[in-house]
This record gives sequence, C-alpha cells and structure tokens, in this order.
Amino acid sequence: MNTLRPAGEADTDSLEQMLSMLLDGAVETLDIAPHLYDTAVRRYKDVGTWLGRHESPDYQIYSQGSFLLGTVVRPQTPTGEYDIDLVCRIPLHKTSTTQDDLKQRVGDQLIAYRSWKQQQGHSDGPSSLESRRRCWTLGYTGFHLDVLPAIPDDEHQPHGILLTDKNLHKWQHGNPIGYADWFSARSELSHSLLEKRASIADVPLWHIRSTLQRLVQVLKWHCMTYFDDDTDNRPPSILLTTLAGRAYRGEDDLFTALRNVLAAIPGFIERRNGQWWVANPAHKEENFTDKWNEYPERRQAFMTWFGELAENVDNLSLMHSEGLDAVYSHLVKSFDPGPLQHSFTRYANRMKNTATQQRMSTTGLLSSTTTGPRRRPQTFHGQHTDARD
Repeated sequence: MNTLRPAGEADTDSLEQMLSMLLDGAVETLDIAPHLYDTAVRRYKDVGTWLGRHESPDYQIYSQGSFLLGTVVRPQTPTGEYDIDLVCRIPLHKTSTTQDDLKQRVGDQLIAYRSWKQQQGHSDGPSSLESRRRCWTLGYTGFHLDVLPAIPDDEHQPHGILLTDKNLHKWQHGNPIGYADWFSARSELSHSLLEKRASIADVPLWHIRSTLQRLVQVLKWHCMTYFDDDTDNRPPSILLTTLAGRAYRGEDDLFTALRNVLAAIPGFIERRNGQWWVANPAHKEENFTDKWNEYPERRQAFMTWFGELAENVDNLSLMHSEGLDAVYSHLVKSFDPGPLQHSFTRYANRMKNTATQQRMSTTGLLSSTTTGPRRRPQTFHGQHTDARD
C-alpha cells in the first residue's frame, strides 16, 4: 500500500512524492475498512454455504469486480453503501435452462435463505432482498451484495461464464476470474509491490494496495465526483480499470503513474470497422465501449472528463517551486475536498514534527471557502437505465 513517509523524511519529499502521498491518503479514506471487508466475506460465504446445502454442492459463489480487484471506492450516495458484486455459478448447460428460469432458481433460494435467517432470529441475515435487472440484491449494514446468476460458458473455459439480463435476449459473456488474473499480473509490474508482499508476510494480501490499484481508485473517485449530477453518462468502472491496466508500465510512484497512464490511454481506444472498441482482456469478443456506438454522447462525456483531468494533472506536475498549501489548493479544484482534507491534515501534522515547519501556510487553507472540484455541467441526453434496475 502506498503510505505517507515518516515525519523525519518529509523535508526531502519531491513534488511527485507530495502529490502521491496526498492522493494515496485521500483514496485510502474511501477504501473499504478491514472490518467491513471481513464482514462482507463472511456474509457471502454464508450465502454460498446455504446454497450448497439446500440446492447443490456444485454451486459456487465468488466475488467479482472492484471487490475482487481491490479497487473499491465508497460511492457518493446518501447511504454510502459499498456495492459488492458476486457470481453464483451453477453447473448447467445453456440448453437445459433459460435466463428467466436461472434467475428465478437463484432467487427462490435467496428468498428461502433470508426467511430462514429471520425465523431463526439470526442478526447476520440480509435486511432486504430485491430482484434487479441482472441480479438479486441482498442488503446489509454498510454494503449490499449483488448476486448475479451464471452458468459455465462452454466455449470459454475454464473460467468463462454466461450471465442473465432481463432486458436482453442473448446470454451475456463474462470472465471475472480471468480478468482478475490479468489485472493482478499488471499490478505486479511494480517492483515495490513485490517487496511489500515479501516484507509483510503476516498481513492479508488484500491489505497491500499496489500502485495500479490506487491509480484505479483515483480515477474512479475523480470520475464519480465529476459525474455526480450526470450518472447516465458516467464511464463504467470496468472501462477505467481496463484502460489504466493496459497503460500502466510498472511505475512505483502514484502521481508519476497517473500522469503517464493518462498520456497513454488514448492509444488503447481502438476503431474497429467504424466502431469504438476497448476489448475485455479476458474475453476478446466483449467490448467495454459498445455503448459509445449506441450513445455517442457517452463517448463525448468521457473525452471531456478525460481531457480536463489530464490537463489538471499536467498543471500539477509544473508546481515544483510551490509548497504543500499551494499544491493542496490546486488539487481541490479537481478532486473532492473531503478526502483530500483528511490526507492533507495527516501529512501536515507529520511535517509539523520536523525542522521544516516554516513550509506550512497559515492563511486559512482549510477554511470553508474552498470552492471544491469541477463537476460536469448539467446536460440532458435522455435517460439510460442503470444496469441493476
């Protein structure tokens, strides 16, 4: 995990190190807390045990998406609940079931599971259960589990799956385990990650965040803030994660990695037969920008957001003669001030214990007059249904 340096070393921090520490400290506050992570794992394992005992021992439940990749960012919603995606893989051939039947089969067991928990008076059961477009959603305090019914994809083994979608006739392809393997390999381009894992053997691997994981969290956080009032056109997390993973070249410093990745990303957006295309590295036939071809405004929204972020990052890289207060003030013009203020305060407190206290500004930096990040202007291009609705 990228962490702040000891106080005694603060006076030697370069601009890149300063920016990396501020960004890393900010996204760390948005990451899922260890106790909540452990609770979520216990809950979905309990669901998997129930399904194995009451339906078939061949049922498999495993996480996918940001929870599996280690790139979770707390959503900017009224509840702030983390959204954790799970796959419920049932060993059936697609000729022996339908999407509707498969989804209902899983739903019936989840309904029975919740009822049993309530009848037994167990406090660890889900507080709610709801059917969505592609999944069943189990509600818990602080998070919810989206359970996606799936069957094996015989044409893409060993990890390929077929997923249900009530709005689409065809089965949807996926390979979350293959994707996680690819992302992990990209993360391990960082030499510092391997050193951290070797030196902290008693800490669970998920606690050790790589530079690439933190980089993806920074992109998701900035994008979430920018599109706060325009969620229909917000780029999907899987697109940001894939582009970042492809562009990453093993940099250890977070800010340097961010700047280099932003410079390289346009080269990984393809045009194939007149269609915009970013392929799933674990399933080449899947296009993560397919909606750009159907809704051109979504691509335009992405390019506008991307252009503004890249320009802001480039401007930050030119602030070599500026102090911490000026760097912070520039950061909050683009990023949400809340997490940054927490990171700044922690960094500043460490600096106060060194002989470089004179570098700090006393001009009311942390006052409520901070204007906050740039958000996407309100636009109305029509409504696009959320994937879970």
